[in-house]
Amino acid sequence: MLPHPGLPAAIKRLLAFCLLLLLAACQATPTGIDPPPASTGSLLATPSATPFQPATQTPVISPTEPVAVSPLLTDTPAIPPTPTAVPPRITLLFTGVIVPARCVQAAIDARGEADYIYAEVGELIRGADLSVGTLNTTLSDASAHTGCIFTYVLTSDSRSGAAMAGAGFDLMSVATNHIVNCAGASCNGDGWGAFRDTLDVLRSHDILPVGAGMDHAEAMQPVVVEVEGVRFGFVSLGMIEAQVFAGEDTPGIAVLNDDNLRAAIAAARAVADVVIVLPHWGPEDSPNPNPDQLHLAQVAVEAGADLVVGNHTHVVQAIEQIDGVDVFYGLGNFVFDQTWDLAHQQGVILLVHFEGTKYLGYELIPTHVDGDGTVHIAGEAEAAQILERIEDASNQIWR
Repeated sequence: MLPHPGLPAAIKRLLAFCLLLLLAACQATPTGIDPPPASTGSLLATPSATPFQPATQTPVISPTEPVAVSPLLTDTPAIPPTPTAVPPRITLLFTGVIVPARCVQAAIDARGEADYIYAEVGELIRGADLSVGTLNTTLSDASAHTGCIFTYVLTSDSRSGAAMAGAGFDLMSVATNHIVNCAGASCNGDGWGAFRDTLDVLRSHDILPVGAGMDHAEAMQPVVVEVEGVRFGFVSLGMIEAQVFAGEDTPGIAVLNDDNLRAAIAAARAVADVVIVLPHWGPEDSPNPNPDQLHLAQVAVEAGADLVVGNHTHVVQAIEQIDGVDVFYGLGNFVFDQTWDLAHQQGVILLVHFEGTKYLGYELIPTHVDGDGTVHIAGEAEAAQILERIEDASNQIWR
């Protein structure tokens, strides 16, 4: 609408000025559309153009075209949503029995060191996030060495502890039947010198012993190792040779029976996310677990074990799954001088995989040990033979 031609000039100018104000207001805020609201913390940012506000002083009309405001424009970069954290992948490694005594110790004495034992498998052991062995000899520099003869006195020295640490072992089950053996000066006093030396040697090389102590309460204590934020709790108990059992106030190993097994698992469950049982059990030389092993495996699973990895038998044994929990009855010999038949020179390295606390499964890597203790990865034909023996024994389990 234009000013009427008959009005005085001053009124015409006033009306024209008001008309300009009205047009400017219409351009800044289209009719029926409210200006975008200020940001409230969402991904929509504060608009870059300020809506027109009525002036309280002499207005200045700008010829500039109004700025179109899009709610998708932003003054600051959008923050992407935080991705869901993926639990870490964790690999634990377990071996069969480690006995660097007799002929193996004689070879160590001849060479002046024990590192050669693990030269071919050290990279594999170190490559795991946590590596666990089963030690069935003492490690004492005060012990006499028997030489390469047949004897049930199994002694070694601190060089074997250093070699195990160099190979990458982090933890050793010591609830074993030869862990108190002594010879010579290591038997002086109360007869437990070699046993104490063994625990000291392991700890001095940052290898954690589990399953033995200065009394039974200490032997029963779980050992917890945290890997990638996951607490793995280990308990180890043995049932072979009562003379090595700890008492209320005497050294030795934790005693494997129903009540102790339940108590040890409960103690580990209170401080760990994953509970792993390392029993020393079963008859030597047999791939088939006996009724005691089958029963104790069932007790362990019912008590809350997440994994059971046994040893002692010096040959590989069966694998069984009980209520979703894998039980490995025996991993055979890893280091020993039992060369009278091939089965006693064979074992498996067990790799178990976790995603956080979730158990994913396992792998078996067959091994072969020479009379001087040198460990090899088994060749294709021998590996197939070892795995077939484990499968046959597993298929013979009946409950």
